[in-house]
Amino acid sequence: MFKVTVRDHIMIAHSLRGEVFGPAQRLHGATYVVDATFAGPDLDADGILVDIGRATEVVREVLGRLHYRNLDDDTMRDEVGVAGPNSSTEVLARWVADRLAERAHAGDLGPGGRSLTGIEVTLHESHIARASYERAL
Repeated sequence: MFKVTVRDHIMIAHSLRGEVFGPAQRLHGATYVVDATFAGPDLDADGILVDIGRATEVVREVLGRLHYRNLDDDTMRDEVGVAGPNSSTEVLARWVADRLAERAHAGDLGPGGRSLTGIEVTLHESHIARASYERAL
């Protein structure tokens, strides 16, 4: 299995509902380092899985829908479709992975993007905590 990972970041504001979140129930900012890993069994005729330049652009465009946004804002939540009561790191990782899957199916990652078999998105909250979501294509 071949894998290609590109990295970017986002800054968001949000609060989380539920006592389990302690002080994170209050509105706060978060900066995530985001790794998007594309996986597939085959390379194309050029010897690549996906075009890294295109993958970087697509990841930046997807993250741009969240960057510098308040995820508690109902208009914003409706606009980008982040569903559920909490925009937890896990929920955001799934949201990003699903948007990247849509873009891969649309051919936005180049010809190799259509033969991918999986995408994994990891959001690093800090140097000690991260959450990932992996999905098949």
